[in-house]
Amino acid sequence: MYLLAKKSEAIEKFKLFKTRVEKEIGLSIHALRTDHGGEYSSVEFVSLCKIDGIQRQLIAAYTPQQNGVAERKNRTIMNMVRSLLLNKKIPKMF
Repeated sequence: MYLLAKKSEAIEKFKLFKTRVEKEIGLSIHALRTDHGGEYSSVEFVSLCKIDGIQRQLIAAYTPQQNGVAERKNRTIMNMVRSLLLNKKIPKMF
């Protein structure tokens, strides 16, 4: 799952996401995979991960192939979008 947030609101968005996910599935988050973006490397964010026992897995920026699960999901979604656009005869430029 992708979690997109502005740099200034990343920690708050992650806290909300973490609470929601943990309540829905009844398990805690054990690992978080991110690039080296500043929004996920602040002292406060790193501290939160340490306190909650979340292992941070850093990947190289702009290398989506390092996250196979997300890439397969993106491909599935984009195939569905293309199929819907074709079905509705919407021009290819969209």
